[in-house]
Amino acid sequence: MDTEIPEMEHQINRWMRKSGARILSVNGNLASQSSSGQGPLNSFAGSDIMVILHYEIDPPQPK
Repeated sequence: MDTEIPEMEHQINRWMRKSGARILSVNGNLASQSSSGQGPLNSFAGSDIMVILHYEIDPPQPK
């Protein structure tokens, strides 16, 4: 997961630049998944990340 977060951030930033979106708010959630290991060090072995972007994009102008 640690290697996926920078890639996800890169993809979101790239989409924002290409789309021209104006971000109004960003929310997120980190949902831990059960691990097969025992003990406190294994309790954060994997998780799902949800990112919610509330945005506006201007409609294309007619030519």
